[in-house]
Amino acid sequence: MVRRKSVRTRGKLQLSKYFQEFENGDSVIVVIEDSVQNNLPKRMQGRTGVVGAKRGRAYIINVKDHDKMKKFLVEPIHLKKMNLN
Repeated sequence: MVRRKSVRTRGKLQLSKYFQEFENGDSVIVVIEDSVQNNLPKRMQGRTGVVGAKRGRAYIINVKDHDKMKKFLVEPIHLKKMNLN
């Protein structure tokens, strides 16, 4: 389930998250931003994937859904870079 935003951040967009850049091969986490309309299914919340390519201002994310690799077109405001430390 998608979590609620806190009262202080409700309705606000972080412009730094909206304009963030990713490279091909970066590992990312899908974190759905509720205040921006999207076409992602809710089961994508919290999934990890790999950036495949950039299309316009969005990115193609390769995500393993059960036993199949699927591609989703996701805007950068819904993505968070994963630290591999």
